[in-house]
Amino acid sequence: MILGSTGSIGTQTIEVVEHLARLGGEDGFEVVGLAAGSNADALFAQARRLGVRDLALGSPGKALASPDGAAKLRVGPDAAEQLVREVECDIVLAAMVGAAGLPATLAAVELGRDVALANKETLVAAGALVIPAAVRSGSKLLPVDSEHCGVWQCLASMSGAEAQAGCVPPMVCGAEVAKVVLTASGGPFRTWDKDRIENATPREALNHPTWSMGPKVTIDSASLTNKALEVIEAHWLFGLEADRIGVLVHPQSVVHALVEYADGNVIAQLGPPDMRSPIQCALTWPRRAAGVSRKIDWAGLSRLEFSPPDLDRFPALEAGFEVVRRGGTAGAVFNAANEAAVQAFLAGHDIGPGGNGGPRLCEGLRAIRFGEIARLSRAAMEEVGVSALNSLDDALRADAEARRFVERRMAR
Repeated sequence: MILGSTGSIGTQTIEVVEHLARLGGEDGFEVVGLAAGSNADALFAQARRLGVRDLALGSPGKALASPDGAAKLRVGPDAAEQLVREVECDIVLAAMVGAAGLPATLAAVELGRDVALANKETLVAAGALVIPAAVRSGSKLLPVDSEHCGVWQCLASMSGAEAQAGCVPPMVCGAEVAKVVLTASGGPFRTWDKDRIENATPREALNHPTWSMGPKVTIDSASLTNKALEVIEAHWLFGLEADRIGVLVHPQSVVHALVEYADGNVIAQLGPPDMRSPIQCALTWPRRAAGVSRKIDWAGLSRLEFSPPDLDRFPALEAGFEVVRRGGTAGAVFNAANEAAVQAFLAGHDIGPGGNGGPRLCEGLRAIRFGEIARLSRAAMEEVGVSALNSLDDALRADAEARRFVERRMAR
């Protein structure tokens, strides 16, 4: 089952599934369910292409008919969760963007389904709920983010061949792991000064030098908010405290993660900057099938650069460590405020989340500068506050309050 099938990760997952089908053998998959946000035409085309009969659409813009009389279409904000609860499957690829994917992903975990996790916001907003649920149900959380997939492979490399199959998050790294380091490309503004970053346009922010991603993730990468979210995700997936998680800027995007062990040895995971590689790793683990991704061109790789992130120019990154330290609803507040601020930034400059027009600002709201995105996200944690996270309602309530906070700050 693929949640977020029409987005960047979803479409690349379909490429991987079709590649594995061409290879034959035991790594083939049958897709039994597809869920999308609002792109009905793309969803229906995917359903016909893959022969899928169970579908979900979150927010259709017009009256819809099922693409096929035999297909069942669920419609509405709870459609993806309904799909997960009603359709049996072995693994759920969770790639819905933002907090909207939380209920469906949590449902999959509660049902004991293995989850190939590309929706980092699920753990950011509600890791305190998802991880215990996974432990109770036996659900495996197979990381699809390239950095977390890299950490996972580094940790598994220290296990014997038989133990590797069970070396899957959620897990708790013992004292033998001194530090886990996630890499960041630095985004399009890696060499820009602070004033120039402050006033960057959406088109500049969407011009990522390495990765091809959806608009929201690309904007997050430009501000290093994406790396802050990944720090929080690493905390939950691998049971790491904030002081055992690090970040290095690595513009070549070839080294995705490093694990430093207590004895001083470091293991790194390298691969091309192609999301199809971690997707395939998550789907086929612990086996290794012939890859669909391009290989590293070692002859053309002249150097690998690493440098510490500049927190003065990219203040959003520090918020990730703060969320880990504060716990509770801090992640839900930070994530929701960022989502609202990113949407406001794009809408205010006449470029919506789809990249080709989109939602306009509500009457009475002002456009925000790029630099305000990080400031609004940090401010939300102070103004909204952080409380205990004991239920999904707690997370959703904090999410809503953070979005209202951003709207108030945008009022003209």
